[in-house]
Amino acid sequence: MTDLNAILAPGMYVRHPDFPDWGIGQVQSNIAGKITVNFREQGKVVIDGTRIALMPVFDP
Repeated sequence: MTDLNAILAPGMYVRHPDFPDWGIGQVQSNIAGKITVNFREQGKVVIDGTRIALMPVFDP
């Protein structure tokens, strides 16, 4: 799972696979497997990239 999350950089858009109702989120940081994302409907969330593979969104 960490391989896909490793490409995530600040400014990129993602979706959480388990919580689609959170909407699209924008990556704020990706440091040592901890990914901070600001989701439209949930707010700022810190995600353990070793447990969850976020889905990149290329056309938000």
